[in-house]
Amino acid sequence: MTEHTPIHLPSSFYEQSFHYLNSSETADEHFEKHSPANLAQKLWTMDILYSHLAPVVESAQKGFSLWKKTALSERINCLKKYQENIRARKDLLAQTISLETGKPLWETKGEVDAVIAKVDITINESLKRVSPYQLGELLPATTGEVFFRPIGPSLIIGPFNFPCHLANGQIVSALLTGCSIIFKPSEKTAQSGHIMMEALAEANFPSGVVNLIQGSGEVAKRLLQYSEIKGVFFTGSKEVGVNILSQTYSDLSKLVALEMGGKNCTILHESASTELALYEILKASYLTTGQRCTCTSVVAIHRSLVDSFMEKFHQLAKKIIIDHPIIHEKTPFMGPLIDEKSVEKYLLYMGMAKREGLEEVMRGKHLEDKPFKGHYVSPSIHYVEKSENKSLFLKSEIFGPSCTFVAYDDIEEAISIANDSDYGLAFSIFCKEETLFKKCQQEIDAGLINWNRTTIGSSSKLPFGGVKGSGNYRPAGISMIDSTTYPVSSLLVNGEMKIEKPVGLGD
Repeated sequence: MTEHTPIHLPSSFYEQSFHYLNSSETADEHFEKHSPANLAQKLWTMDILYSHLAPVVESAQKGFSLWKKTALSERINCLKKYQENIRARKDLLAQTISLETGKPLWETKGEVDAVIAKVDITINESLKRVSPYQLGELLPATTGEVFFRPIGPSLIIGPFNFPCHLANGQIVSALLTGCSIIFKPSEKTAQSGHIMMEALAEANFPSGVVNLIQGSGEVAKRLLQYSEIKGVFFTGSKEVGVNILSQTYSDLSKLVALEMGGKNCTILHESASTELALYEILKASYLTTGQRCTCTSVVAIHRSLVDSFMEKFHQLAKKIIIDHPIIHEKTPFMGPLIDEKSVEKYLLYMGMAKREGLEEVMRGKHLEDKPFKGHYVSPSIHYVEKSENKSLFLKSEIFGPSCTFVAYDDIEEAISIANDSDYGLAFSIFCKEETLFKKCQQEIDAGLINWNRTTIGSSSKLPFGGVKGSGNYRPAGISMIDSTTYPVSSLLVNGEMKIEKPVGLGD
């Protein structure tokens, strides 16, 4: 894909039509998107109207009143049609994600595959978690029954790093259980979200069930004020997640599920297979140019391995191919960061590491010698002889290709390094001893804890979410469906029940 004609994206989609700014309207927000891999390449423009918010919410409310009564078999049929529509758009969607995010095409093809697979996983695996069930003879002649109701119109606020895959898991779960949805993609990846919405729009859902709203965080902030919205599903930074909670805490009818960032640690113990760990940790640190919430940022490395392992790691990091995600002579491992602000933030952290006295093994810098002018940066490596609790660099989520090695002498010290964070998303340990892994399972504050697999190793058939600053105990993955429903309990008299007068009842 060497050419791309810029398009004008609609502000919203509701009740089966895409809505654009007309000539008599003035935009409240205007966006122009250039590819981070080639700043000369304009991808799209977009005008946003806040006046579209109320009709979108009204549409979702009407859609919910129909969809919650629709048979499960029909919901599944619509989702299967959506799956077919995504499959037909696979190449277009992968290319669009690559152009918008800068992720290599091989990686974005994997993301689209995950979008397609998620439909089947949700139907075949997640749905079991909210299937109705009965319990016999809870009381004399009385059966207990539990069934699950959809919570209502749900707002999905998507991220830029996995603009389709992460939002898709929330969308599919909500639709399967009977919720209508309003999807607000990241304004950095609006076209990817638009293509996904087109696939939904052509999947025979009743009018109002699927709705799109484009725009910035201000649009999401305004939507949160509507009492009709009952589910709020967010993927993004801790700071934005905290703001969402502060805006919704007094509305007890809203269920808020947050999937936020991480400062993820890997322990490399003296018994580890260093050859396995070398490639695993490299991928975990630099894949997606470090823009994954599960990326490894800190490696607690046993002091006996420091010299040999870090030398090999450094030599391997220098071989990483950094290039345009689609137009390239060699397949790149890394593309650019998402935007100029991210480059500036990354470079600021490099300066912070230097000021705090971390040893710079490989300097992270802005790469300006590429065939295309873009937001390209080099990976960075730092080393710390002893963990410093006061280091802001070691505590901050950088969201760039950064890996810091921190030496340790015993496993207790390593666990302390891993837990010395405001985040608690992903953790891994490389070692031979299962007892050490079990100890980490019990003592590490994280939602994902892996053994001889990286922090980026996860499965859609498992829960996905973190603790502390990484989430609010409502994980995604297979567990996402739990947040789209609430249980209703019933007691049913199913036979002749003995009549007993209440104690203390007078004649």
